[in-house]
Amino acid sequence: MIKTLGALKASGYQSKSIKEEIRQNLIKKLQTGDTSFPGIVGYEDSVIPETERALLSKHNILFLGLRGQAKTRMARQMTALLDEYIPVVEGSDLNDDPLNPISKYARDLIAEKGDDTPIAWISRDQRYGEKLATPDVSVADLIGDIDPIKAANLKLSFDDERVLHYGIIPRSNRCIFVINELPDLQARIQVSLFNILEEGDIQIRGFKLRLPLDILFVFTANPEDYTNRGSIVTPLKDRIQSQILTHYPRTLEHALEITEQEAGIHEAQKERVKVSDLVKRLIEQVAFEARNSELVDKKSGVSARLTISAFENAVSTAERRALVNNENSTQVWISDLSGIIPSITGKVELVYEGEQEGPFQVAMNLVDKAIRSQFIQYFPNPEQLSKRKNTGKPSVQSKADDNPYKPIINWFDKGNTLNIDFNTTDNNKVQQLYQVDGLYALVKKYFAGANELQAALLMEFVLFGLSSYSLISKKLFETKVEFKDLFGSMLGSATGEYEHFGFEEDE
Repeated sequence: MIKTLGALKASGYQSKSIKEEIRQNLIKKLQTGDTSFPGIVGYEDSVIPETERALLSKHNILFLGLRGQAKTRMARQMTALLDEYIPVVEGSDLNDDPLNPISKYARDLIAEKGDDTPIAWISRDQRYGEKLATPDVSVADLIGDIDPIKAANLKLSFDDERVLHYGIIPRSNRCIFVINELPDLQARIQVSLFNILEEGDIQIRGFKLRLPLDILFVFTANPEDYTNRGSIVTPLKDRIQSQILTHYPRTLEHALEITEQEAGIHEAQKERVKVSDLVKRLIEQVAFEARNSELVDKKSGVSARLTISAFENAVSTAERRALVNNENSTQVWISDLSGIIPSITGKVELVYEGEQEGPFQVAMNLVDKAIRSQFIQYFPNPEQLSKRKNTGKPSVQSKADDNPYKPIINWFDKGNTLNIDFNTTDNNKVQQLYQVDGLYALVKKYFAGANELQAALLMEFVLFGLSSYSLISKKLFETKVEFKDLFGSMLGSATGEYEHFGFEEDE
């Protein structure tokens, strides 16, 4: 390991700027086909190519997008494009390049010791700085200020450069520096960044400093119309060479991959609780429904953290039920999705109409809409069946197959009711589901290869799906869900015969 300036010179080491360093390493990755941003899902054809182009152009970057769109993660992964280690003058506050020192400390040390100047090495992980922009951030925090205590201890006048205390940006020299939520930075503080971005130097108080800082700046921000707290001042935006728009997952498959990757599921939970692809898709569909809902503020966005938290809560809901019932294994049932409501209510910003509905009711409606949307991916669309019946158009199916849901609906029309307790055992739930005429036959018709538990889950899914299409009634209580015929439920509600303390989800 090289430890002195003389040995560094003898090794033939050549200095390069951080942007040139990243450019060269990115070129190697692109030529070898390596992924430059591993673990970032859904950006392969949009954000990642744009970021690579910006880095090849040696640009400072602004990631502009709603919350939960991996903006900070993109910035943090850029450290993988840095050299593994670089040399610095030992003891330097500014990570001085031994061959091109910029601070007074490093210049004086090299002038005194020459080739014997001690050299230290810093890793790529140490070359990343990050600051969350808040209204209380000051110029002294970012750039620096005079330190009167240092002046007194060293017995120096305020004219001496050594009395300066450098802020976080100068200390990030030869590093990647990220400012998150840039619009939250006060306008006068944003102005202090002008010189750093354009000329690469800083100004502290009355000092005539010329510090050619070598920094790759990455900024993150929400769209300006999202918040009234502030905006990016135009001259600063003009100095940021590349503005890259981020986005939410565009397909359900990408969303599934992100949640699978990010969810913190304990190993014991994985052993005890099985999660079907159906349940995973329903959870992801909730976020898609929220982003399209008229009750949710679209300018605020719906973070990917919603589905990650919802997935974790769904697994924990099933785990808790299994623990209460002393079951060694279970699966996440459709009724367990009642446990994801807390993951939704805190992560969606509602418009006025949504506030009138209430966050709990909006969350329940989103789950119901997710079930409705996914139902037609597994079973025939009830709406199309009713339209075909009303129009009298011929069908390829036989008359007996015109409405595969008819036996189920008829069973409820006869006055039968199905009450499923949220904390019931798996065996009990399966037995209850088999009571409904035509339910098992319907599932076996479309999913002949399903085993008993898979078939039971699909049977429960059919009941929730039919209620979402208003073919049967569903009422939620604190401890159970009740299915019954739609007309009887409406009549009971009108006459006050049926009293319940939950919410009715019929449209």
